[in-house]
Amino acid sequence: MQRISWLSVLLAIFVLLDMGSYSSAAAAAAKVRLGVENIEHYMYLFQGKRVGLITNHTGIDSNFRSTVDILNEKTNLVALFAPEHGIRGNVPAGAAVGFYTDERTGVTVYSLYGATKKPTPEMLANVDVLVFDIQDVGARFYTYIYTMAYAMQACSELGKTFVVLDRPNPVGGVQVEGKVLEPEFQSFIGLYPIPIRHGMTVGELAQLFNSEFGINCDLHVVKMTGWRRDMLYDETGLPWVMTSPNMPTVDTALVYSGIGIFGGTNISEGVGTTRPFELVGAPWLDAQELADRMNAQHLPGVIFRPAYFTPAFSKYKGQVCGGVQIHVVDRKAYKAVRTGLALLYTIIELSGDKFSFNAPYREGSKPNIDLATGDDSLRLGRYTLDEIIAAWDAEAEQFRQLAKPYLLYE
Repeated sequence: MQRISWLSVLLAIFVLLDMGSYSSAAAAAAKVRLGVENIEHYMYLFQGKRVGLITNHTGIDSNFRSTVDILNEKTNLVALFAPEHGIRGNVPAGAAVGFYTDERTGVTVYSLYGATKKPTPEMLANVDVLVFDIQDVGARFYTYIYTMAYAMQACSELGKTFVVLDRPNPVGGVQVEGKVLEPEFQSFIGLYPIPIRHGMTVGELAQLFNSEFGINCDLHVVKMTGWRRDMLYDETGLPWVMTSPNMPTVDTALVYSGIGIFGGTNISEGVGTTRPFELVGAPWLDAQELADRMNAQHLPGVIFRPAYFTPAFSKYKGQVCGGVQIHVVDRKAYKAVRTGLALLYTIIELSGDKFSFNAPYREGSKPNIDLATGDDSLRLGRYTLDEIIAAWDAEAEQFRQLAKPYLLYE
């Protein structure tokens, strides 16, 4: 028995040594240092202060260490705040997140995706500095950036300091595409007038929100080092963590800002498959015809493969759908929003009266397609494909000029 015990101890030591070497190798491979990894230069913000943290499972450093644990070690961490999907990413899309205690740290976790999406005065009563560290995907209708915005509003109202630990925009900071949200279509998937593919990091967005949209909180951004605007996520050397259950890979993020609009239609966007947002189709569509029509448009950086898929849940659960898989062959040439629009217009043409836009989620709400695109012009068919692309490109260029003073990286 004694021999078995010592063998177990030796095995445990070897495992720990191996994990340590793997972590060191992972950090060495990273070309980009995240905001959380540069926090040592900003400790003056936290000295003598009670710290709250908004994060989730994506809040890790290049050694896979949680920001929760890092701040718990380096600061007086007194509160955690959970966005959509929860602090550990175990809550389905759209499901409410409750209050609970984080088992690892013993710190109370407050929900920002339930009864309120904005921290209340009671939640922030014992917090002096509120920190945000969550990986975004670069699309206007992804909710984490509005969790950040609401928290900034609360900090402004209550005189708290707000700190963003910056992270890369995984689809780069060069391409800016899509309709700029009209104010009457404001929602939790579009709080401010920014384009669908905004081309900014969360730290840059925080600066834009703070100055352009009147939040005016005491904002500090802990910058990354080594990140360039032309970098896609797989060029950073950083580990990718799925940001939500239907965002498993960087490939998903790249197509999402274009294919996300299909959530407002009766066309499957591949949710319920292993390739969400890369597979698009419906039971009545001819896969080969759709692929041929799309490839004939010669869209930059993409090839469409005829595909059949059967969702395990969501739209058309258990039904075979004909459609396409989107294969991005040149990531930096690929225009996600333009591709999504072209695919939607083509599917509408091929579907006839079988196609429809979904009804609003709640009585009195606007249709989801309008909230996602930023107005009702797409749903009402006001423009041809070429016209809507030209109109949206002009708006995106205007936003690019507006955003310039808030960019932190070349």
